[in-house]
Amino acid sequence: MIDAFVFGDDGISRYDELAAARDAEGTTWVHAPEVTDAELDAIAETFAIHPLTVEDLRNGVRAKTETFPEYTFVLLKTITLAGGATTFAEELSTTPIGLFVGHDWVVSVSPGAASAVDRVRHAVERDDERLLQHGADFTAYRVIEVVVDDYFEVLDRVEDLIEAIEDEVIDSPDRETLERINAVRRDLLSFRKQVWPAREAVGVLARGDPAQVQPQTEKYFRDVYDHLVQLADLTETYRDLVSGARDIYLNALSQSTNEVMKTLTVVATIFIPLTFVAGVYGMNFDPAASPYNMPELGWAYGYPAVLVVMALIGVAMLAYFRRQGYL
Repeated sequence: MIDAFVFGDDGISRYDELAAARDAEGTTWVHAPEVTDAELDAIAETFAIHPLTVEDLRNGVRAKTETFPEYTFVLLKTITLAGGATTFAEELSTTPIGLFVGHDWVVSVSPGAASAVDRVRHAVERDDERLLQHGADFTAYRVIEVVVDDYFEVLDRVEDLIEAIEDEVIDSPDRETLERINAVRRDLLSFRKQVWPAREAVGVLARGDPAQVQPQTEKYFRDVYDHLVQLADLTETYRDLVSGARDIYLNALSQSTNEVMKTLTVVATIFIPLTFVAGVYGMNFDPAASPYNMPELGWAYGYPAVLVVMALIGVAMLAYFRRQGYL
């Protein structure tokens, strides 16, 4: 579906035909969410958009800004985080949004659903004339601003995940904790791959390089650029926090392993003298052949006495290890 709005002397008008909207006097905004190939081809033909630009949009390449004599092409990605804030099963998904900004027209196109752009479109439908009366570049700014604002919402949810993971690492780390940490690290890496190109793309607009950006609109793009710089910094900070949580988990795991090894070592050490005693009395010497061949074997209390001696050895070693702090 294609929506076309034109801001003219009579306010905002809606058009069903692309050609009529393009030829109308005023500022034109065409929005095409979940655009089909046929619709995209029609838009490209109506607004004389270069085929390579259309191909970039279809292929979903990284965010960028390209300038042409008649228009400026801005490609961004919307970012959504699927799943609940405590499920640790989130996956970042992106949807490309292409903005074609002319001197008196702007076209926003997305192969998928673009809720960020829809919110701006709803504002136009509510007769918010300020969006279009400042020109096509200002309308493009509003779309980009909403997309970037959604980045903050995604990062806020990631922050909640990091806090939950930190609590889990301290309170009850388990085998799944490391998987959750790695999942958030992957999300942050994917997020960073989207934010950094977006910062470069908006930076071109903030400098006023394209001829389609009016001087009075540059300050708005600079504000969005500052937000993207902040997002990039926050992403690095959160990556450090996740790395710290991972180090804490590995240290806790190492400490737990050391405790197990210490316990096993103590048990094995206790059984060394007990095994020696059992080995001595396991030798098959005949007491009848010599009075020196273990005469205690013929003693009525010989077996209980050996058991008592072995028990005393074990208790003495346990007491020693406890005094040394090994237990």
